[in-house]
Amino acid sequence: MKASIVVLGGDGIGPEVTAEAVRVLEVVARRGGHAFTFTPHLMGGCSIDRHGTALTDETLAACQASDAVLLGAVGGPKWDDPAAKVRPEQGLLGLRKGLGVFANLRPVRVHPRLVDASPIRPERLAGVDILVIRELTGGLYFGQPKGRSKKDGVERAVDTLEYADFEIRRVVALAFDLAEKRKRKVTSVDKANVLESSRLWRQITTELGKARPGVALDHMLVDTAAMRLVTSPAALDVVVTENMFGDILTDEASVLAGSMGMLPSASIGASGPGLYEPIHGSAPDIAGKGIANPVGTILSAAMLLRHSLGLEAEAGWIEQAVDAVIEAGARTGDLGGALSTRAMADLVLARLQ
Repeated sequence: MKASIVVLGGDGIGPEVTAEAVRVLEVVARRGGHAFTFTPHLMGGCSIDRHGTALTDETLAACQASDAVLLGAVGGPKWDDPAAKVRPEQGLLGLRKGLGVFANLRPVRVHPRLVDASPIRPERLAGVDILVIRELTGGLYFGQPKGRSKKDGVERAVDTLEYADFEIRRVVALAFDLAEKRKRKVTSVDKANVLESSRLWRQITTELGKARPGVALDHMLVDTAAMRLVTSPAALDVVVTENMFGDILTDEASVLAGSMGMLPSASIGASGPGLYEPIHGSAPDIAGKGIANPVGTILSAAMLLRHSLGLEAEAGWIEQAVDAVIEAGARTGDLGGALSTRAMADLVLARLQ
């Protein structure tokens, strides 16, 4: 197979971890007889510094023309002024819109050897294997109107939480599709006791659930979901929710795995290239030190192979290699070990080869 992959290293530790994921993909390509081409582009703060915008038209066009996009992380203190008109996160939101990726898949699986790395009691972590599906292009982050105003000495800010029926239907339908390949259980998270948008979400989800009788559906308020994630996470399988709730809940769920550095994500749409990135941020405090955990990005590369290139076996090669090195005791600093970014990736590469 031939595939074109755009690499957006971004800011902070982003270029460090994406470099290791590219090394892994290069080995997979050689082993599987594939031809992957990697094209780097700037996005985020580094793009603001170079071009005055977080996402140039050229970069977006390159991503749209690719088979998949691998992203590191964006942002950092240098561009952290909330009043700034141009911010790194604008590039990420623009990229999601430009690629039409409406669903963010975030698997949360607890490796048995890493239960001690989590602050959650070990008995609560046994058997945890959750797939959170976050709606990605609607809700508060994209709603209009938004902005600030001042009148009669009172300053106001407004953000609008808005969802159209088709936006809800397509992401929930995907959740049911994926649940059929797992434990056939979907938990839909909303705030239907307060928000009109959540009441529409629950209505449409219920309708879709009636057409999928082979998949169990339950509804859960977001505050209850936040509690259940840490008190009984093994009871959850596929969780689907709106944009902001998903953003918050998946960061909470990373505590289960012991570190944000362990978790990958895939953002996919109805067609076109997917966007693959670790769930962690740019971690400017450790940028340039070579100590970031590359596993989340390496596992994101596995998701890239599976969801964008249809290479299920090759995705499994990477996941099995990561499991093997974790089982053998490999740990970066975030997991209580001392391995560097490169050393951790080297161990994965050795297993692949």
